[in-house]
Amino acid sequence: MKNIYIKSILALLIIFSFSCEDLNEDINANPNDILTTDVEDKLFLTGAQLANIQIQLGHLNRISGMYSGQLIGFSSLYANIYGYALSTVESNSEWFALYVGVLNNMRLLQENSTNTQLVGIAQIIEGHAFGTAASLWGGIPYSESGNPEIEDPVFDSQTSVYDAAIAKLNAGISTLQSASSSSISQDIYFGGNTTKWIEAAYTLVARFNLHKKNYSAAISAANNGISSSSGDMQYKPPGTQSGDQNLFATILNGSRAGDLGNSSGGSESYLLQLLSNDYSINRNNSKTDETARYGYYKINSSSGSANTGIIAETEPQNMVTFFENELILAEAKARQGGISDGLPHLNNVRAWLNSGDNLNDNHNSGGFKYEAYVASDFNSGGIENTDGIDPKSAFLREVIEERYVSGFGMHIPYNDARRLRKSDSAISVPFTLVLGPNPPYPERMPYAASELNSNSNAPAEDPGIFTKTEVNQ
Repeated sequence: MKNIYIKSILALLIIFSFSCEDLNEDINANPNDILTTDVEDKLFLTGAQLANIQIQLGHLNRISGMYSGQLIGFSSLYANIYGYALSTVESNSEWFALYVGVLNNMRLLQENSTNTQLVGIAQIIEGHAFGTAASLWGGIPYSESGNPEIEDPVFDSQTSVYDAAIAKLNAGISTLQSASSSSISQDIYFGGNTTKWIEAAYTLVARFNLHKKNYSAAISAANNGISSSSGDMQYKPPGTQSGDQNLFATILNGSRAGDLGNSSGGSESYLLQLLSNDYSINRNNSKTDETARYGYYKINSSSGSANTGIIAETEPQNMVTFFENELILAEAKARQGGISDGLPHLNNVRAWLNSGDNLNDNHNSGGFKYEAYVASDFNSGGIENTDGIDPKSAFLREVIEERYVSGFGMHIPYNDARRLRKSDSAISVPFTLVLGPNPPYPERMPYAASELNSNSNAPAEDPGIFTKTEVNQ
C-alpha cells in the first residue's frame, strides 16, 4: 500500500457512543503519526464496518423509529426529539462515522490495497453507507468528498448520491465476482463469504431503486439478492459488557434507561397495537397469529438487561435481510403486474415467519401462525380487505404493513412512510405521532452541526426536518 497519511486511525478501533455524543470526543492521537504502510490493510475493514453499523443502527435509527410510530420518547432527550425538537448536533456522530469511519478508510482500501476481495467489500460498504445517508439527509457532499485537496466539498443532489451509491454497489459486485474468495476474520459481517456479500449488495441496489420508485430496476437487482435468512447482514453483539450489547440494550442499560421504548403506562406504539388483539387495528386473522411476535417486540424501557426479545443484550440487529429482499419483490412485481406476481414473495416471508426463525428461544414457544395467503384473501370482503378497497391496493397495503413490522430496528418504516405518504396514502401505514393525525411529519434528518459550521458550501442553516427530500416530493 502507498505511503499515505491516515487522517484518522479511528476506523481501526472505532468506539460506539450510540447516543447523541460526538465521536470526536476523546480522539487525541496525532493522525500524522501513522502511515498506511504501518497497518495491515485488513485492519481497516472492521472499524469501517463498526462505523457503518452506527449509521444504520445508531442514534438516528432510534429517531427514525420515533418518527415512524414504532418507538416512543418518554423523557429527557428522547421526549424532546419525539416532540420534534431535533437539533443539528444530533447528527454529528453519524456524520463523523460516515466521512471518517467509512469513507476515509474504505477509500484507502480501494485505492491502495492489492487484495481484490477487500476492495470489493470496501466498495459495497461505501455504497451502503452513502445510499443510507442520502435517504436520511437528502443532498450531501459525496462527489468531492475524500479528496484531500478539496477542503469544502460541494453538496450533491439526493438523486445523484443515490445513483453514485448504486454504481459503487454494482462496482463491488463486479469486483467480487472476479475475486478469489478467502476467510477474513476482520470481516464481522460475513467473515469474507463472497457469495453473501454479493447477494447483500444486490438487495441494497434493489432498496435504493425502490426509494427512487424505479420498480423495474428494483426487481432486476432483487432477483439476485439475499436468497435465505442465513445470508442476512446483521450486527451480532459480541457480549453483554458495555459497548458489546445490542444497541437498544446499551442505551437502556446506560444513562438513558427509561428515555424511550414502545410501551409504558398503558401507552403503546402503533407497532405494538398492530400486533395485539387488544387493539382494533391488529393484524391477526384466521391465517395469522402475532401473539409471540408482540412479546418479542415489546420493550422494557426501564432496563436493557430485562429484555429477552428483539432488543435482548446479544440479539442480532438487522441491516440487510432476506425478508426485505422478498418484500421488495412482492411490492415491485405487484406494481408492475398484479397480485399473482407479488403473492409468492409475500408468502415466502410468511413461511419464514411460520418457521419461528424471526424469534429467539425466549419467544418461539408462544403463539404464532402465518398461513399462506391466496389471491381471494385480498378481494373485497376477504380477510385482508374488510374495508372493500381495490384488491391490488389491499395486497400492497399488506406488503407495506409487513415491511413496517418486520423492519423494526431498521430505517425501512421511516423510508416507506416518506416514500408513500403523498403518492400512495391508501397503502401507507397510518400511524400518528405526537402532533396527531395531521401533517407535518418529519421528512429528513438535520445536517450535522459540525458540517454546517465548517463547510462553506453547506446551507447557511439546516432546511429543517419538515422539508421533503428530492425523491419524496
